[in-house]
Amino acid sequence: MSDEIYKIERKIFGGPRSKEVFTFLKPLNEKGGIEIFYVKETSVSAKEKIKKESVLAIGPIEAKQFEAKKVPQKDKVRSSEGVQIYQGFFSSTAFKKGFEITKQLTLSAAIFGVLFLALNWSAYAKIFETKYNQVANVSRANTMQEFIAPKKPIKQTLLKVGATPAEEKKNIPALSITVAPPDTRIIIPSINKNIPVIQISDEKLIKKDFKALELDIQKGLEDGVINYPGTSKPGEHGNIVITGHSSYFPWQPGRFKDVFAVLSEVKNEDKIVIFYNQKKYIYTVFSIENVSPKDIGPLQQTKDDILTLITCTPVGTDLRRLIVKAKLTSVEI
Repeated sequence: MSDEIYKIERKIFGGPRSKEVFTFLKPLNEKGGIEIFYVKETSVSAKEKIKKESVLAIGPIEAKQFEAKKVPQKDKVRSSEGVQIYQGFFSSTAFKKGFEITKQLTLSAAIFGVLFLALNWSAYAKIFETKYNQVANVSRANTMQEFIAPKKPIKQTLLKVGATPAEEKKNIPALSITVAPPDTRIIIPSINKNIPVIQISDEKLIKKDFKALELDIQKGLEDGVINYPGTSKPGEHGNIVITGHSSYFPWQPGRFKDVFAVLSEVKNEDKIVIFYNQKKYIYTVFSIENVSPKDIGPLQQTKDDILTLITCTPVGTDLRRLIVKAKLTSVEI
């Protein structure tokens, strides 16, 4: 009984020293136990016999045709696909240590993810609401559309003379006057935003006191968005750069911590309005891109009159910068 092999499987090891090897299972005792052998082929006749018996041959085949070396069963087992799995590896100290490290990293990543979402809940809630309304096609009353509506020409007509003063009052039309806000504001109707624009002095930029300049910028961001120092102002030729926060961090002061959280929802051809010195400047979006924080191209002056909006992206990080550019299309007084 010990000289008979009942199952045989053909395997090929790749590489420059390829060998054809065979795994044999033979009865160990009357109760059905088995021994596993690593067998190296030693005869041409055995090789031909294996080919005839196909990949999985069912014996009996005489063991003495082969040079067999016994391998402990606990170190090598055969899977259903014929792939050998080494149990010793899974019980090794290195594997256990690696598994423990992986478990700790996974747990840490999960905790970080929960805290990250909790800290930026306000910003992500706005993004979710905006995207849900788009997918569900929910129409929402947007009172800011009036700011980008074409200005209606004023018709001057003679009033009819009534028989009495009371009748003449009925002929007087209602006043239609657009009242500009007293401060500088940027209005983005497509994302329902009406935000004050804070002007920062260029003095510290000229003196190259960048630390003090950064403090001024962060202070200004508490009250709205910033017309970046050194760039054009509304009404001036060139590039007007406005930057604002996109991430809501509870420890930061101010009401505008995530004012640009949904800036990524702005699309090409959307209108943006700036009120400055009682004038209305209307811009049309023509470019949306993400750039490296080290890219200073968006701050550079241009020959054309454009508006550049900048914020950090993705929300909750400062890994990239979202850049929205719009060109000046009209000015209303």
